[in-house]
Amino acid sequence: MNIGQAAKASGVSAKMIRYYEQTGLIPKADRRQSGYRDYSDTDVHMLRFIRRSRDLGFSVAEIQELLDLWRDEGRASAEVKRLAQRHIEDLQQKIAALQDMTNTLTQLVCACHGDDRPHCPILERLEADSAQVAPVPGDVALLETVVVTFEGIFAGEGFQPGDTGAHLRQAG
Repeated sequence: MNIGQAAKASGVSAKMIRYYEQTGLIPKADRRQSGYRDYSDTDVHMLRFIRRSRDLGFSVAEIQELLDLWRDEGRASAEVKRLAQRHIEDLQQKIAALQDMTNTLTQLVCACHGDDRPHCPILERLEADSAQVAPVPGDVALLETVVVTFEGIFAGEGFQPGDTGAHLRQAG
């Protein structure tokens, strides 16, 4: 099948198939007499494997490792598991970093009045050196809002503003 057909059958674009060939992730396809690439069912199967690996966020280098392990029938599954666990750890670090960014941006958005005034804590924070970054203006107000919210939630559970919960520990 030609590259367009292989792309459709595998879910990998023709551009990416050419890239994978160029980088050596997949072997170069056989050529027809006309010069067009000719992909086999085995090639399409490998491209699907790559697509599924990319869908899970594996890098090209990691996919190369996975392909090498996949092709090695004498492999130990422990090697595959180690690679997958390492990838999970990388993903968790990325998730934590994204959550930190979300939290910071949420604080900045809460601190910004979003009105006609020129003062903008978001721009001030982006402008500041990381060593000079002060707490986000409005952090205290945000914290007070959270405390009041929790006090309201827990008031129905026997908590009163200022309670430490000691009376509940004594009762239990």
